[in-house]
Amino acid sequence: MIEPTLSRFTSSDGISLAYRVDDFTDPWRDQGIPVLMLHAAMGRYRRWYAWTPIIARQHATISMELRGHGSSQIPGADVPFSLERLVQDARELLDLLAVPRVHVVGLSAGGYVGQRLAIESPERVATLSLFASTPGLKGTQAATWPERIGKVGIEAFVRATASDRFGPDADPALVDWFCRQVGANDPAWIGRFVTHMSSRDWTEDLPRITCPTLIVAPGHEPIGENNTYEVMAKAIPNATLIEYDGMPHNIGDAAPERCAREVLRFLQGYRAG
Repeated sequence: MIEPTLSRFTSSDGISLAYRVDDFTDPWRDQGIPVLMLHAAMGRYRRWYAWTPIIARQHATISMELRGHGSSQIPGADVPFSLERLVQDARELLDLLAVPRVHVVGLSAGGYVGQRLAIESPERVATLSLFASTPGLKGTQAATWPERIGKVGIEAFVRATASDRFGPDADPALVDWFCRQVGANDPAWIGRFVTHMSSRDWTEDLPRITCPTLIVAPGHEPIGENNTYEVMAKAIPNATLIEYDGMPHNIGDAAPERCAREVLRFLQGYRAG
C-alpha cells in the first residue's frame, strides 16, 4: 500500500512531528479559514481517509500527527509530557504555516487539544467541532487501560473492547483495520498519554471557550458519561449539541462521512452568521 506523503517540522523541545496539508478548493476562490484536524489517541493521519475528501473540497485542511503517534517521533522517557505540550505543538505548526486562525476539528483526545487551544489561545480558533470529546478522562474507565494494555498489548486490548468503539452493524473489515492500525502504536507512550489524560478534568474552564462550538456526542458512550456532553453544552456559551443515537465512542471512525458533512453544515452556518 502506498502511504500518504507527510511533511515534518521540529517542535521547540526538539521532537520531530509529522503533518499534512490537503487543499482541493477552487484555486480561483478565497480559501477562507483552514481546518485543523486533530486525531484521537492511538490515531494517525490515515484515519481521516473519508473526512479529508469532503472537508478539503471546501476548506484547506491541516492534519497533524500528535507526538508519539503515526510518523511523529516518540519522545524519550525523560521528555516531559502534558496536554499543554500538545497544544503548544499545534500552535507551533500554525506559526510555521503562517496560519493565524483555524476551524478546529477534534476527535476524542484530539478534541482535548482543540478545547485547550480555544481556552488558552482564543484568537487562534474561529470555531471548534468536537466529536466524542469530553473535558478530560478523569473518573472514567480509561484509567484502567494502561494496565490492561501492559498485560495483553494494544491490539488485543482494542479487539477485546471493540464493542465500546463500534456498534454491532460496523463493517468487520473496518474494525479489523482499526485494530491493526491502533495496535501499531508504542504501548509505553500510549500508557503515558492515557494516564495523563485520565488525570485531567477542565470542566470549570469550559465557559472560557467563546467561539461557536459543535459538540457531537455518541448516544451510547461507554467510556465516559453521556450527561457530560449536556454539561459541556450548557457550560460553553455558544455551543450546539447533536447526538448520534445508539452509537458507541468511535463515531468518527464508524460514520466518517456523516461526521465530515456535519462539520461542513456547521461551518456554513458560521459563514452565514
